[in-house]
Amino acid sequence: MDRRTFSLALAGSLAAAAAVSSIVPAAAAEDTVKCYGVALAGQNDCAAGAGTTCAGTSTVDYQGNSWKAVPAGTCETMELPGERMGSMEPLERDLPS
Repeated sequence: MDRRTFSLALAGSLAAAAAVSSIVPAAAAEDTVKCYGVALAGQNDCAAGAGTTCAGTSTVDYQGNSWKAVPAGTCETMELPGERMGSMEPLERDLPS
C-alpha cells in the first residue's frame, strides 16, 4: 500500500470512528433520566441544587436537590438506606446546612 492510499484509509477510519462516537452519547442520553436524591456526596451529575455548582459538588449523601443520571425506569424504584426514594423532581430532604 502506498503512502497516499494509507493516508486515505486512515482518514476514512478516523472519520467513521468520530461519526460513531458522536451518535453513541445521544443514544445513551435517551436511555437515562435525572434522578434526584440518589447520589452520594461528591458523586452528583452537573447542575445540582443550591449549595452546589456542578458535577461532584454535592456535600451530603442522597442530597435531595442533587441529581444523578440513572437508567430510565429505575429512579423511583432504587433501594436506598433510610426508606429514601429517588424522585424525578428535586426534593426538600437531606439538604446541606
